[in-house]
Amino acid sequence: MDLLKWMIRAHEENTKWQNSFSSFSPHPSMEVGDEAFAAVFHDFTKRLEKNYPFFHPSYAGHMVRPPHFAATIGYLATMLVNPNNHAFDGGPATVEMEREVVAQLSAMFGFDTSLGHLTTSGTIANLEALYVARELRPGQGVAFSEEAHFTHSRMCRVLGVEGHEVRADRHGRMDVEALEELLRTRQIGTVVLTAGTTGLGAVDPIHDVLALRERYDIRIHVDAAYGGFFTLLQGSGTAEALPPEPWQAISRCDSVVVDPHKHGLQPYGCGAVLFNDPAVDRFYDHDSPYTYCAPAEFNPGETSLECSRSGAAAAALWLTFQVLPPTPSGLGQVLGAGRRAALDWATRIRSSEALELYQEPELDIVTYFPAVRPASMRLVDETSARMLESGARDADPVFLSTLKVRSDALVSRHPGVTADAPEARIIRSVLMKPEFEDFVPRLHDRLEALAFSQTTFR
Repeated sequence: MDLLKWMIRAHEENTKWQNSFSSFSPHPSMEVGDEAFAAVFHDFTKRLEKNYPFFHPSYAGHMVRPPHFAATIGYLATMLVNPNNHAFDGGPATVEMEREVVAQLSAMFGFDTSLGHLTTSGTIANLEALYVARELRPGQGVAFSEEAHFTHSRMCRVLGVEGHEVRADRHGRMDVEALEELLRTRQIGTVVLTAGTTGLGAVDPIHDVLALRERYDIRIHVDAAYGGFFTLLQGSGTAEALPPEPWQAISRCDSVVVDPHKHGLQPYGCGAVLFNDPAVDRFYDHDSPYTYCAPAEFNPGETSLECSRSGAAAAALWLTFQVLPPTPSGLGQVLGAGRRAALDWATRIRSSEALELYQEPELDIVTYFPAVRPASMRLVDETSARMLESGARDADPVFLSTLKVRSDALVSRHPGVTADAPEARIIRSVLMKPEFEDFVPRLHDRLEALAFSQTTFR
């Protein structure tokens, strides 16, 4: 698609809409001459060149990618209006769009009647879920895996709730036996399960923990900020299909968070929180006598901890979902390509003399490290760091990220590695661009060459 064509069209449509109202003279204090703007814009564009090429499959590092062109156009066109989705009268069009995309996300997770809204991030979405959990389970703690996102521990402190870390198994998933041992203390009111950890892409056994809910009277919240859209690949019968049990179990959990600014192809920031019970809206009850001027209409700000929220974010997601809906035949095709790329690369790494697979990828995150000799934590760490730096400086660059892992975690997976340091950096590549499916052979060759150039093998 011609992005420039639709950007121009968005501006033209906005101008036409503005011209439908009576004319007025812009205030001179806002005027900036072309010559003055050209000078600062030149400096601005030069500064942007310092960014890594997130759009290109040579960038195989963090969870970063440009938004889909539909999201870019939707955001730009709406940003020219700049609606605020705190209240219906702040964004009549975009509030309606938000309701529609939230309904689509709810359906994707199998929620029948739910309460939900968009947020500025997954962090805020998780804060809201834990806030409601605290109100429903006052005085009780929150349990989460040691592989869960660090913000759960932080948000427990913000909310004045005691957080309890549960050990993970050798696959990076919450250990259910360890969780049940903690639940027997009757200190826990809410369990946070992760569908796609940010480090490894591991999926906690949500279906197994659900079996404990009635016995211990707990709430279950699913942090699917990263992995949520992978529910579209459950049991699809294809090579990239995922086991359906944990994904189907989400529909019976109390709340779930997902980040459309990851696999939903949106710009930052766009998160979402969904509650299975709409009655939790009572915990958001408040009065704002100067805000809600359309009392008969739905005001999303009345069921959100945030006040001002970008209407452009809702519009961008709405437009994207019109062309790539959150269905197996829509966004599922995009995620399927990344998942196939991860499986392909894992196969190549398993037969490599230069690289070792840290663990099998569950989603689209591949973790690996240089096959150094002698095999030790310290040498793995040093060589991984050199590969990261050398790859970015190379004439044919490749951009990576690293993941710190404890010695017990690495040695349990690879007993031949000597634990001569408490932790080591390994390499982590997030294959969230579908272009990786065709680029993996070249990427693998580049990484093998990097590994060989940084160490010796025997």
